[in-house]
Amino acid sequence: MAQKHRFHHRKSGRSPTPAVRQNIPREAPAPYVPKPPIQYGKALVLLEDGDRSTFEFVAGAWIPYGLTIAQCRFGECMVKELPQKVNGRTRYEIRHPIPSN
Repeated sequence: MAQKHRFHHRKSGRSPTPAVRQNIPREAPAPYVPKPPIQYGKALVLLEDGDRSTFEFVAGAWIPYGLTIAQCRFGECMVKELPQKVNGRTRYEIRHPIPSN
């Protein structure tokens, strides 16, 4: 036996046709200019704890670092999270950009 289709997409009344859109001329898009490649310096390993404080390993000790991970990301540094954790702290590899001539 055939199924009875109970749902119809059509509306009961016909809606009025929409007004004709006027074509507004748009400005031409700006030409694409690729960014020059960024050169990065040596890698630093930083630790970030639960309070978002960062520490750098210098001369056998972890000392506080001046920037947070968020500030490093905002400042065009290359930030890579490393898979190993140290005492519940997250490790990151940070590379600062080398200034071009």
